[in-house]
Amino acid sequence: MTTTREFVNKLRKSSLRPTKQRIKICEALFNRETTFHFTINDLVKIIENEANEKISLATVYNTVHAFEKKGYLKEIPIDSNQSYFDTNVTDHHHFYDIAEKKLIDLEQGDVGPINIQKTIPGKKIKSVEVLVKLDTDNH
Repeated sequence: MTTTREFVNKLRKSSLRPTKQRIKICEALFNRETTFHFTINDLVKIIENEANEKISLATVYNTVHAFEKKGYLKEIPIDSNQSYFDTNVTDHHHFYDIAEKKLIDLEQGDVGPINIQKTIPGKKIKSVEVLVKLDTDNH
């Protein structure tokens, strides 16, 4: 389990003041046994249910984006209107179940080699992460 002191340090490193609400956000994000995929709205609901008190959507939004910018979270865009965030910041792939609205981790070994043919002058590939969208199999 991560301590409040570690949360305070994480918040300060992200240029955020360690408020009671932000500590609650840290607890919801980082005191988990497994990686966690979530939308901003999911996180608000989880914190409000666990803490039994309201939390500002703007506070959650700003904190999550500050953590993403610092590298504590990874943003996974699903489409132009929807993004998920992941507490697993390593390079890895995902399934996205459209019906369940759920992101599922795929390990690097679950996807064969990807061969990118095009290059862009002055740029190099940092990582390749695949998002596979799943739909219901209705024959």
